Parts: sequence; C-alpha cells; structure tokens
Amino acid sequence: MVAAVALVLVAGCSSPPEQQQNASDTAANVRLTKAQLSRIAIYTVVPLGYRQRIEAPGTVDFDNDQATAVVSPFTGPVTRTLVALGQHVVKGQPLALVQSGDFAAAIGTYRKAVVAAANARRIATVDKDLLAHNGISEREATQAQADAASADADRAAALQALLALNVDRGAIRNAMSGGAAEAAGVIRAPVSGTIVDKQITPGQLLQAGSSPTFTVANLSQVWVLAQVSSSEVGAIGLNDAAEIDPGTNAGVFHGRVENIAASVDPATRAVIARVVAPNPGDLLKKAMYVDVSIESNRVSTGLLVPVSAVLRDEQNLPFVYLAQRDGSFARRNVTLGYHDAQRYDVTSGLNNGDRVVVNGAIFLQFMQNQ
Repeated sequence: MVAAVALVLVAGCSSPPEQQQNASDTAANVRLTKAQLSRIAIYTVVPLGYRQRIEAPGTVDFDNDQATAVVSPFTGPVTRTLVALGQHVVKGQPLALVQSGDFAAAIGTYRKAVVAAANARRIATVDKDLLAHNGISEREATQAQADAASADADRAAALQALLALNVDRGAIRNAMSGGAAEAAGVIRAPVSGTIVDKQITPGQLLQAGSSPTFTVANLSQVWVLAQVSSSEVGAIGLNDAAEIDPGTNAGVFHGRVENIAASVDPATRAVIARVVAPNPGDLLKKAMYVDVSIESNRVSTGLLVPVSAVLRDEQNLPFVYLAQRDGSFARRNVTLGYHDAQRYDVTSGLNNGDRVVVNGAIFLQFMQNQ
C-alpha cells in the first residue's frame, strides 16, 4: 500500500517534458510591475530600407588632373628664382631665369629663318613677274615658289621652337624689330595655380626636358584618398556622396567618389576610393589626415533596431529583450550586420513583428541577473 501511494504522488507531481521546458523559459523571463513597465520603451521590428554609411580614414592629395610639374626647357644654370612656395601665379608668369645657349640659339635661328623667308618670297614674286613677261622659264619660276614655301616652313618651325621654350611673344617681336633679345631664358608657369613645390636654387645646373623646377597646382579642388576595407568596398559606388572631416575648425567638406581602385593596397590591405572635393580657402592641405564618411547610393533592406536595444552577455555576444504575450520579457541572441551611430541591421535572431525593448534593456538585464 505504501508503494502504491508513492507511485500516485510521483505521477501527480510530474508533467510532460514540453510543459517542463515552457515553464522553465517562463521562469527565466523578466517580469515587471506596472510602475516599472511605464519606464520601458518597446519598438516593433519591421523591414526598412537604408543606405549604408562607410567610415574610413583618408589623406589629402593634389588633384593630379590640375597639378603640373614644370620641367626646364633650357640647359644651363639658374640665375634667379622669381617666386616662392605658396605663391599664386597666373599662366605665363615668369618663375625663374636660366642662362642658356639653347635660348640664344633659338632666337638666332628664328631671326635667320625670318630673313630667309622674306628673301625667298621676294625672289618668288619677282620670278613670277618675269615669267609673265617671258623673262625666265616656267621651271625657274616654279622652283622659286617652292623655295619660298620651304623658307616659310622653316620660319614657322623656328617660331614653334621658341614657343616650346615658353618665350614670350612680346620678346620675340622685340627681337625681330631690332631690339635686344632677352639675356636669359625664362621658365614660365604653364597654368594658373599655386606654387606647391620648388626644386631649384640659383646656380643649379638644369638639363633641358629632364630637370623638374616647380609644381603648380590648382588648390580649389583636391583629391581625398579614403582607405575602405575590402569587406565594405562593395557597398560604395561612383558618385556616392562623401563628407570629409579634417578635425579642425574648418568644419566638414563635401565631395563625391570619382574612382575606386581596381586593386588592394598591399601595405594596408584596403581599397582606395578617390573622393573629389572643393577646397574653399585652400584649407585642405596635401598629406593631411582626415576622416571620410561615404553614403552609399544603393538601398539595402533589413530588420533595423536602435543601438540602445542591443546588449552584450558575458561572452560579448549580442542579444535583445523581446516582449512576450504573457507580459514578460525574454532574452534573444541575435547576429548583427551593418550598423551606424543609431541603428543595427539584425541579420538573424529576429522576425518581422517582434517587439524589442529599446529603452530600459539594461534594467531588464540587471533584474534577470538578480
């Protein structure tokens, strides 16, 4: 009889395994009083579209499409430099003087070519008149015309040689009118801009076509080379808007992505995204470190939750608290994807319609750990 009573008691106190599991889960959930519930904010999860914002470090560089290295067209020593670093120059402005036989020879060649062309043209005109009066043969007149055309071509070539040396046309006209030619070759600015590099000093010997002298750059627009991680480069594209923060009182500069490198930088394992940005006031300087924020034009869709909803457990794994139908709150492990300063994209662990605690989650964690 004692054994039978014991068996009945055991059977009455037992429940199916499924009911035991549900009871265990319910017991592990957090329950709050009405006063405590008033301080809890809940957010219903639904799929939302968003644009990813990629944060990356970057460095400032000249816009190489608007920066020109000035190479000396003369061979000879520098006699004088006429500009300083940081000085603004206009196209054609003298930058330096070079004592060069190349310059003197080019002036002399052009003078001879002009005189020879004038004489050949005069002879051709006379021979044409003589031919009309049967004074010479047609062959002789034709040869005179050919000689005049050849002399004109030599004169044009000599002029182009002078222009290639950046000789001012006023100096050329002065030399041809009998005035004194310039005593030295003049290195001139090929474009308007700012002197950002100066590589010569007086007395330095230059070689024509190979000696760099200055770099002139238009600083009204610069390149910003953003180092985007290989895992994020797929989210950006050409013409994406970008913000450049130099971390100074200058504020934020705005630009756009103009180019994405086809290879990974072997030193940083990052992909360089080139951002073109206006540079009012020339405040962005070459080699300056900046923070770049690129907003993708591509729209992604995900289950977004506020950053305040996501907590970390003892293993640093993310989780959230879900509101249950019975009024309790259950912990749910989640997997996080993209995030910005306000939101996380939860890639697994949540479903459409789940109700997540966004304010007060830390209090729930404290209550559960008691």
